[in-house]
Amino acid sequence: VFLTRLKLFNPSLPAIISRQFVEMTRSRVEGLLAAFPKLMGTGKQHTFVETESVRYVYQPLEKLYVLLITTKASNILEDLETLRLFAKVLPEYCRNMDEAEIVDQAFSLIFAFDEIVALGYRENVNLAQIRTFTEMDSHEEKVYQAVRQTQEKEARDQMKKKAKEIQQRNREMAKSGRTPGFGSGGGFGGGSYRSGGSSSITDSGSSMVDAPKPSYTKPSKPTTSGPSRALKLGSKKKDVDTFVGQLQSEGESESFHVHLVVEEKISLTAGRDGGLQNMEIHGMLRLRINQEKAAKVKVLINNNDQKGIQLQTHPNIDKKLFAQSSVISLKNPEKPFPVGQDIGVLKWRFQSQDEAFMPLSINCWPNENGEVNIEYELEQDNMELEDVQINIPCPSGIGSPVVNECDGDHHYDSHKRQLQWRLPFIDSSNKAGSLEFNMNASGGVHPEDFFPVTVTFISKKPYCDITINEVQQIDSNEPEKYSSEVLFFVEKYEIV
Repeated sequence: VFLTRLKLFNPSLPAIISRQFVEMTRSRVEGLLAAFPKLMGTGKQHTFVETESVRYVYQPLEKLYVLLITTKASNILEDLETLRLFAKVLPEYCRNMDEAEIVDQAFSLIFAFDEIVALGYRENVNLAQIRTFTEMDSHEEKVYQAVRQTQEKEARDQMKKKAKEIQQRNREMAKSGRTPGFGSGGGFGGGSYRSGGSSSITDSGSSMVDAPKPSYTKPSKPTTSGPSRALKLGSKKKDVDTFVGQLQSEGESESFHVHLVVEEKISLTAGRDGGLQNMEIHGMLRLRINQEKAAKVKVLINNNDQKGIQLQTHPNIDKKLFAQSSVISLKNPEKPFPVGQDIGVLKWRFQSQDEAFMPLSINCWPNENGEVNIEYELEQDNMELEDVQINIPCPSGIGSPVVNECDGDHHYDSHKRQLQWRLPFIDSSNKAGSLEFNMNASGGVHPEDFFPVTVTFISKKPYCDITINEVQQIDSNEPEKYSSEVLFFVEKYEIV
């Protein structure tokens, strides 16, 4: 049995941190530790020392020792490499390397150690991968935040546009002798006043009047003042994610009856020396009916994709109709879609190992002197990528990277030991760019320390060319009012 034990150890004091990867009694552990300082005193070996049953592999680290206890049957070269990786992990969490800091970071160190050894056997990982595995960074949360910010910005823009339209309409009504906010021209119907706002109406000799009343008598003299405030815009409700919600908060009687979402996510792994190991695109079309009168509809799809994607409709969708004319409709046309629910009606998948299908290629050239050149190139000219961030791991213990040239912005995250290269927008007009930096490493670095390079981005254009053409009522084929949005985002994108 391959027995592996780790000790962060001061020979004159008890062990500070101990991580055991195989079953062993406490008395056995304490006996092995007690014997180690005596064996070191012989001065026969400065890297490892053996007894009849075990091998001690150790490395001095300032006032401490990193100690690995294995069986004599283990491979000494693998033991030394494992020990070296353990020693490299420590500065990631403990800068001062004193006992108090090590105790404070004990659980973080143990989690990192567990990525190196599992069930007594060494895992094939490097320092950069250990960082990634222990981060537990939620990309889904980042995507959610990015989508939310985009939706809020679009909603604000639409509100401003709608406010201008209403002001313009009220000015035109005032000039024509009609009172803004009343009658069919005001959009409220029958001369009734719509509650929820205040009205500023001037009469000859009258003052400003608040009118939160159910009805109002038309003044004898038309208004000549500025725009009415009969409709109060700018509701303080902040938890509105879509334009539909914004229109409702404004009090508009009209809203989109149908909302469609095209969502795609990409998972990609490519080699540092070229070659696409795997790329998968998973897409879905989701439908939401907001009003019952729009529940019996069909969605006309444009499928112009030439990549050979695999399409699959929901079991309740008429597959034959979709295959013939790319129309999303229920099998039973008399049955309506559920109201107020997000329903996945169509999904698709694309998989490839052809580099030509990559959205964005990354080429990273590190050398042992600590100099790194990295470049990107947009491979699909029709795509537009937003909020692009390319993350390059950096070796620990040698300070921050020094950036010499950079297209875009950069930021060094000292906690993650990661240089973040940020580009707000990439399209065919700036399809390529580069970043050059060095680590000022006097003792040299290992090129593998700069991998895996990871990438995140979002796009409002789909990767697979599937778009919504129209939404129609099933009975009359009349167009139905709808809104739509597209989101293409990264689930995993790494160069290893």
